Amino acid sequence: MVNVGMKPDTERCAVATGKVRMKAETLALIVEGSLPKGDVFAVARIAGIQAAKQCSNLIPLCHLLLLNSVQVDLKPDPTLPGVQISATCRVSGKTGVEMEALTAVSVAALTLYDMCKAVDRGMSIEDVRVETKTGGASGTWQRGDPC
Repeated sequence: MVNVGMKPDTERCAVATGKVRMKAETLALIVEGSLPKGDVFAVARIAGIQAAKQCSNLIPLCHLLLLNSVQVDLKPDPTLPGVQISATCRVSGKTGVEMEALTAVSVAALTLYDMCKAVDRGMSIEDVRVETKTGGASGTWQRGDPC
């Protein structure tokens, strides 16, 4: 694990996104609240938040962070068809929160899959990625910025 002890605490934020592609009929069931396991968005949102808080237990060399906030948003997207997922994580600390945001999106997507697999086993989890990060010595990075 990298020693971050000498680094100053800074305000850090990371946003990650992903999507779950599915049949239009499955998306309709989610929106209607008609799936047997219950409120898909509420459960997936809580799962994503819990996952961000447990990131250091899941990713072997990831630092334990005392997160200031985690926000997970799930939005139906009939054009996919499917669900767009985003997670925003914030911390005042010595290291970034990109892994926490990615973990939140991934586990929210896996939870959505689990809750809907009885009606649609062909769903796919796609495009999980960091969109932006702020804070720390490297400053701000946004997808599309030159490296």
